[in-house]
Amino acid sequence: MKTPANFSKGPPLARKRKIIHKATRSDKKRFINKADKKAMDPFAPSRPLLRKISYWSAVFGIWSIIFGIIGFLYLAHDLPDLDDLPQPGAGDQAIVVKASNGTTLVRYGPVYGSFLPYQQIPDSMTQAIIAIEDRRFLSHSGFDSRGFFRAMWQNITSGKIRAGGSTLTQQLAKNMFLSSERTMTRKARELLLAFWLEVKFSKQDILTLYLNRIYFGGGAYGIDAASRKFFGHSANHLSIPEAAMLAGLVQAPSRLAPHINADGAWARGQIVLGRMARENMLTENAATNLKQRPPTIIIPAVGQDVRYFTDWISSRITNTLGPTGRSVIIYTTLDPAAQSAAASALDRGISGEGKKRNASQGAIIAIDPDGAVRAMVGGVHYAKNQYNRAAHAQRQPGSAFKLFSYLTAIENGLEPDDIYIDEPITVDKWSPKNYSGKYSGKMTAAEAFARSINTIAVKISEETGRDKIVTMAKRLGISSSIKPVASLPLGTEEVSVLDLAGAYAAIANGGHRSKPYGILEITNLDGQVLYRRPRPALRPVLTYETASTMAGMLQGVVQFGSGKNAKIDRPVAGKTGTSQDNRDAVFAGFSSDLICVVWVGNDDDTPMKAVTGGGLPARIWANFMIEAHAGHPVRPLLVDAGLYRGMQGGPEGQPGEKVEPAKKKKKKRGFWARLFGKKAD
Repeated sequence: MKTPANFSKGPPLARKRKIIHKATRSDKKRFINKADKKAMDPFAPSRPLLRKISYWSAVFGIWSIIFGIIGFLYLAHDLPDLDDLPQPGAGDQAIVVKASNGTTLVRYGPVYGSFLPYQQIPDSMTQAIIAIEDRRFLSHSGFDSRGFFRAMWQNITSGKIRAGGSTLTQQLAKNMFLSSERTMTRKARELLLAFWLEVKFSKQDILTLYLNRIYFGGGAYGIDAASRKFFGHSANHLSIPEAAMLAGLVQAPSRLAPHINADGAWARGQIVLGRMARENMLTENAATNLKQRPPTIIIPAVGQDVRYFTDWISSRITNTLGPTGRSVIIYTTLDPAAQSAAASALDRGISGEGKKRNASQGAIIAIDPDGAVRAMVGGVHYAKNQYNRAAHAQRQPGSAFKLFSYLTAIENGLEPDDIYIDEPITVDKWSPKNYSGKYSGKMTAAEAFARSINTIAVKISEETGRDKIVTMAKRLGISSSIKPVASLPLGTEEVSVLDLAGAYAAIANGGHRSKPYGILEITNLDGQVLYRRPRPALRPVLTYETASTMAGMLQGVVQFGSGKNAKIDRPVAGKTGTSQDNRDAVFAGFSSDLICVVWVGNDDDTPMKAVTGGGLPARIWANFMIEAHAGHPVRPLLVDAGLYRGMQGGPEGQPGEKVEPAKKKKKKRGFWARLFGKKAD
């Protein structure tokens, strides 16, 4: 048999086994080497894993640097020039409100003082601000990680925001350059700016900038402006308690501003003194003694309660000038003497008799016969509650609303000596009752009005027409929504104290529309006139005879009716009002010079203890009017003087148009009158 040529090389199977054998030995050797290495260091990673970790770490690092550079450029592209720092409060609108005699009542917007270099800032001020705001200020580089995480922990454990983690440098960066929006971008820019400030300035420079620019409330930017506004002197002479109070304001300057919340500001100042003692800036004994020495706060001459009026005025600028960001000076109608008298009278009434009778709040509005607001007190304590009950609250006026019912009836022929019977009646399944719970039988309409008899008021309302009464109220300036319900004459529909004063002024001035106003003129800071109230034309809304008749009935209320507590040393007229369950009590009245409305009640609408419009409100009204008229001659009522006797008025929109009174409806004569020829009553 012939042997194949390639036989010497072995059969294919043998060669295959040889190859497998070699491979197996190589793998075995390699396996043994790995095993030996593993035995030597069981935790050593394999070389491929190390390569992967190194590779991806490098990739992550490179991309982190790239994204970091991009983020830095994005955040830094519009960073401000630290060599050209903006004025604190720049762009804010300054509003100066002045009284009728030129006295500055209040200033809204930025207030600046002198820029104090570090050497002139008292040590107590720098120590107080560091103790309460950033105790590691001198050691950190713009960001305090310990303070940040401590604040985070306090907020988490308390379930609400109680502490902030920002350093003084971060606060300075935010207040100088950034908005107050809570976004990650703003926070990142704040941190970047803080680092930049730390590089650019020394710690003394940063502290100097901070104390000269931070907001302390009341429009005051910087410690010198704040010291002058709240304490009446430069910040060079700050005492330790004053410095502690200012340092405490930074947390909540609008809420803690001493001129409106002295108690809250000092409570925070005492916390600052405690922190100073903890940081060894004061001894414990010194801190304890200083806590008993609160600073003296400068109070405006007209008192804090003038802010009810100035807030009302500042809110009306847009209506007067339209949208504007300009700083302005507003000259108003307010009389500081009348304002002080109103605030004092209300405070005495509520803190005295009101405390005994569960009457915790009140409001007073006093206007001239043409509507100029001379005094406005919207509550008993502005610092505790800024809600203006004189201008904005809607309350039930009670029987003070009977003015509109009787006016409408007089226009339709009612005479004060017309006879009515006080007796039980039912209207729409409703039976009105008198406050006394009794019925008095026959009496004149004038007596029923003076004694505030409800049953007769409802009778007159039904005879006249409820829709006509609603129209009358609107004509005299009541702006709230009024429905023609059966109880309308008893004042169950809500009105504002301001509107009610305007309506009663239409009687006091002889029948002319009197819309309350407070702005006389507005100028810019250079004196250029932006607005001047035009001299208003007389706009009759009632005939002189109607107004005069109503004024006589209102005088009877004070002379022998439910408003006897409102008697003073000169002729006055007015009307009492009490809502159901004594929840609201009102007295509205006027003299020859002023129209004044007083409201007493509670914000939560809880009943008072037997407080009626002829009681506490009438006494407050009398106390105010006596003081407000001090030095004024005694004169008859303006409407009684007959100054407008020749002028006839008509419905609003038709000034000067003579309106003939409606003919009095003839009453049907009784049997005996017809028999003996006696005329009907």
